[in-house]
Amino acid sequence: MDLQGYFDRIGYRGGTEPTLQTLGSLVSAHVRHIPFENLDPLMGVPVIDLGSAALAAKLVARRRGGYCYEHNNLMREVLCELGFGADRLAGRVVWMSPQGLDGPPHPQTHQALAVTIPGSDQQYLVDVGFGGQTPTAPIPMVPGDIQQTSHEPFRLRERGSDADEYVLETLIGERWRPLYILGLQPRPLIDMQVGSWYVSTYPESNFVIGLSAALVTDDARWNLRGRNLAVHAGGGTERIRFDDAAQVCTALTDRFGIDLAGLGDVEAKVATVLDT
Repeated sequence: MDLQGYFDRIGYRGGTEPTLQTLGSLVSAHVRHIPFENLDPLMGVPVIDLGSAALAAKLVARRRGGYCYEHNNLMREVLCELGFGADRLAGRVVWMSPQGLDGPPHPQTHQALAVTIPGSDQQYLVDVGFGGQTPTAPIPMVPGDIQQTSHEPFRLRERGSDADEYVLETLIGERWRPLYILGLQPRPLIDMQVGSWYVSTYPESNFVIGLSAALVTDDARWNLRGRNLAVHAGGGTERIRFDDAAQVCTALTDRFGIDLAGLGDVEAKVATVLDT
């Protein structure tokens, strides 16, 4: 893993000792510089190789973004190189689901990390790949503890009497809203590869039939879906509706910093999914 190349990509100039301060600074820098995006599945390219070389080539060298499996496996490689412990966890996304936690089970198609600091048993939830609502700081894996981040507060709470799952929630306005159900059993890489293959190839996957991009700034969240860009800042939202695919591609390049070179005719493909 080319750590210096990664540090340059995220503009990081802080310490490298495996401390909570280092962990928080890396998470903060990562979510501000590497966007969430699903251009590979949209363009018909399955995301299967989650090895460090492939992830570094795409997200670091080629200045692309990715989705949860890519972001969080890249972050895991970095953290392990620095001496942290980092287990892969799988989650079931319920964010924006009409029935929320009360609906039928969702597939385990999200990845996060349980990170430990040397000399401590305390674990922290790290998730740099949840798109428009990505936590911008490590979350203590202590049910009920509220973690104030540079954006919204987050917390975990136990789900079920056997406490083998947590629910990650965020406070928006005056309401705690669930993001995903998090399994606490560490998962091997092969489970993540299967999940990534599924969400990048399943014909009805949102990543295959729609366009999404997201990025965090110091005081805002930029969320693109189809032709619609929402900029959430200071408790309000600015909404921008692009007229055509050319404007969307310009936003992907200029606002999100995504290099579209080598992807084929992105503009033509985007034109087919502007309203999904």
